[in-house]
Amino acid sequence: MWLRVSCQLEMEFAVASPMVLLLRPRSDARQWVARDHYAVWPGLPIAEYVDMYGNRCQRLLAPAGTFHLEACSDVQVPSGVEQGPGAPFVEVQDLPAETLMYLAPSRYCESDRLGGLAGEITGDRLPGYDQAEAISAWIHRTLVYRAESDPAPVSAVEALNRGDGVCRDFAHLGVALCRSLSIPARMIVGYLHGLEPMDLHAWFEAFVGGKWYVFDPTRATLGGARVCLGYGRDAADVPVFTQFGPPVIPSRMEVSVEEISGPQH
Repeated sequence: MWLRVSCQLEMEFAVASPMVLLLRPRSDARQWVARDHYAVWPGLPIAEYVDMYGNRCQRLLAPAGTFHLEACSDVQVPSGVEQGPGAPFVEVQDLPAETLMYLAPSRYCESDRLGGLAGEITGDRLPGYDQAEAISAWIHRTLVYRAESDPAPVSAVEALNRGDGVCRDFAHLGVALCRSLSIPARMIVGYLHGLEPMDLHAWFEAFVGGKWYVFDPTRATLGGARVCLGYGRDAADVPVFTQFGPPVIPSRMEVSVEEISGPQH
């Protein structure tokens, strides 16, 4: 199916501020970007680079005053998410080298502190996909979802102790619990068709059976087409914008995801 995804940001800067953004999806085996529109007001130079995860990042110097950004893409994606019950655990010695970075604890995913809990949650589940599925379902049942986000990310252990969180926090906990079982796991940020209230979304993927599978502990089911903006070890790797200088919160942020018949030419 075809989705038109867009994000508009408006910010007020007291002084010129460098920014790094992650708002352009890239084409890969799961999604094809047919049209991409990226504009800022006032007009200024934008440089793009690819980070260590393959994400397309934009850097610019936002001027003092009102700054507006609009990113819009037409993307072809599967209408649903591939699932793999029974997909087996991959022994660490057999993992592809590029997945190994997703095994270690990271800033917001303290997997070295959650092994006991992961074992209790997964019980007698088959090692691999079924364990990751049990973890996602347990988080969905156990934590209370909040729509309002904290300005700063919350770690997996902090979210667990609080008993609530936003999608980003649920993803952190899912990632950490999977890694504690030696299952590579990474955080994804992007768009989800049909999300209410509409916003940018976060979920996680686990590497089992030789491929990455999607898990979304904020949702009761995996329904809904998804567009990935970027992935990394945790939220520190995939902020949709990073602003350097006096802290600024967007005065306006609008996110839209709509199904279309095809790309606009």
